[in-house]
Amino acid sequence: MVTRRQFLATGALAGVALPAIAGAAPAKAAAGRVKLGISSYSYWHFKTEKVSIETVIDRSAALGVEGVDILHRQMDVEELGPLDAATHAYCMKLKRRAFQAGVSLICLSIHQDFVSPNPAERAKWIAHTEKCIELAYALGIPCIRLNSGRWKTIASFDDLMKARGIEPVLPGHTENDGFKWCLESIHRCLELAAQRGVVLALENHWGLTATVEGMERILNALDSPWLGALIDTGNFLEDPYDKIARLAPRAVLVQAKTYPGGGEWYTLDLDYPRIASILREAGYRGYVSLEMEGKEAPETAVPKSVDLLRKAFA
Repeated sequence: MVTRRQFLATGALAGVALPAIAGAAPAKAAAGRVKLGISSYSYWHFKTEKVSIETVIDRSAALGVEGVDILHRQMDVEELGPLDAATHAYCMKLKRRAFQAGVSLICLSIHQDFVSPNPAERAKWIAHTEKCIELAYALGIPCIRLNSGRWKTIASFDDLMKARGIEPVLPGHTENDGFKWCLESIHRCLELAAQRGVVLALENHWGLTATVEGMERILNALDSPWLGALIDTGNFLEDPYDKIARLAPRAVLVQAKTYPGGGEWYTLDLDYPRIASILREAGYRGYVSLEMEGKEAPETAVPKSVDLLRKAFA
């Protein structure tokens, strides 16, 4: 395997300072409008028969949305299965379908859990993350969603949501142990991410990253251009706006929750014009990916949510 240092050294322009173009505006000022995406999760909340990724691509195109954020567990592949010829062929079908629909594939949202005292368990999820980096590379997707993992002292996700995402530390261990395992695991994945040009987008997604302090602890410890923040607007259950503002300068993707018909686990009244203003002030010009998490049928809830985000981010 080519090391990250060797990979970067092969660039003909590595380390060469390019002259400024006369009259060019700073990147922040020159950047265009925020583009919208739709997470395939918007059409499938784990509780019904899967809605195919092809269907989500087609519906996104029909709504004039520029991107699709693929939930890995929604793909027609075994989550922890091998990266074999059949999986590769399936990825090529999705890539062609998106291209023909005029839609970009913007993120591969995967699950992994690095919070375990068992090295073999952590190694399993490292291997899974590396496999998904290869999947994203094959699909032409520029980032994958990264989870820290959690203590799993509350086994049921429904019960975790009732506890507002807060669970006790595993007996015999400390928060520092969890962060150590997580940092070591992500560090292992960063070399391949750099080689493949796939950004690891760390989400505020329960566990160690349920707080803005936990997010910052990981991002600061692994200061890498291939690691950034994925801001989920619905995962800071209290006082979200200041927390979003703290992470906004490091954001590489935003997932925007909506709750038509009431949320599957909870409902937040999010002020999207305010969130749009926060992101704009931070210079964010990436994608905003809709995650419709309401109980209303997606056939009506997704178009309604797209309209809401279009108005907020116009």
